[in-house]
Amino acid sequence: MKAIAITRSAPQNIDFLQDIELPQPVATGHDLLIDVKAISVNPVDTKVRAGFQGETPRILGWDAVGVVAAVGEAVTLFAPGDEVWYAGALGRPGSNSEFQLVDERIVALKPKTLDNASAAAMPLTAITAWEMLFDRLGIQEQGNEGDTLLIVGAAGGVGSILVQLARKLTKMTVVGTASRPESQQWVREAGAHHVIDHSKPLSEELAAIGINEVTHVASLNSTDSHYAEIIKALAPQGKLALIDDPQTLDARPLKAKSISLHWEFMFTRSMFETRDMIAQHQLLTRVAGLIDDKVITSTLGEHYGAITAANLQKAHTQLETGRAVGKIVLEGF
Repeated sequence: MKAIAITRSAPQNIDFLQDIELPQPVATGHDLLIDVKAISVNPVDTKVRAGFQGETPRILGWDAVGVVAAVGEAVTLFAPGDEVWYAGALGRPGSNSEFQLVDERIVALKPKTLDNASAAAMPLTAITAWEMLFDRLGIQEQGNEGDTLLIVGAAGGVGSILVQLARKLTKMTVVGTASRPESQQWVREAGAHHVIDHSKPLSEELAAIGINEVTHVASLNSTDSHYAEIIKALAPQGKLALIDDPQTLDARPLKAKSISLHWEFMFTRSMFETRDMIAQHQLLTRVAGLIDDKVITSTLGEHYGAITAANLQKAHTQLETGRAVGKIVLEGF
């Protein structure tokens, strides 16, 4: 089968995303063998690629839409021919290949109303946003009236879906941050009540729209840069959740306000095969239903063409600028 893998360690190794040929894997146990149709690129792809140290080529990719080609003997949720979407597991070969093995418990049927490219934009960010909102921050569906959620970096992949989920499924006031006119418009269209500029002090931007404090913060990038302002903006007993990787994070300033700190990592369930691992199957099924019911929409930003090494190199380069709006998708081999 065709695949694209990172093949060499180097300070700048985007050029070492290369086309390779591998044997087609075989499904056993709870695994599905997926015929991959479309993928999207996430920050985790660039991080794993940049940190690659091995000598065995590694297939990246943690978002996919495809068709079930074969199933392991323990599979009960799917059958060959099913059209599915998923975000995969960090420790296994990724979706940048014609065929991929993935555990059925983190897979769901794709939305019926989306084409493959539009669906491929969604799984990893939808899982991250859902877990962050409901599992980490403890927000209740159709609840939290009177609370305010500040989403820092709301125009990216996770932010684009988090804004929609918070606006459509809760009663919170949703404030998103973005620094450029086009990204601010994207956040408005996703449903944020207010959009502020994170290149300016967050507390001042919030005050300018009449908000003196927020009860919840979802920090999606540059947490270390915004940390002091986030603490300033948070109400006593507020909650802070983040997904990025600050080099260090001093929790002591959170004490005076009794602010709780929550880290979201969507690979935790698959990495540790937690007892509730099937929750990702369930939430992706729910998100597919929300899309088919036209409650939320795809966060596809740009379509980069076929799944090739050259197009993946282009996607990684764009993602590393930090200026991507929505998701970058590739389709077909």
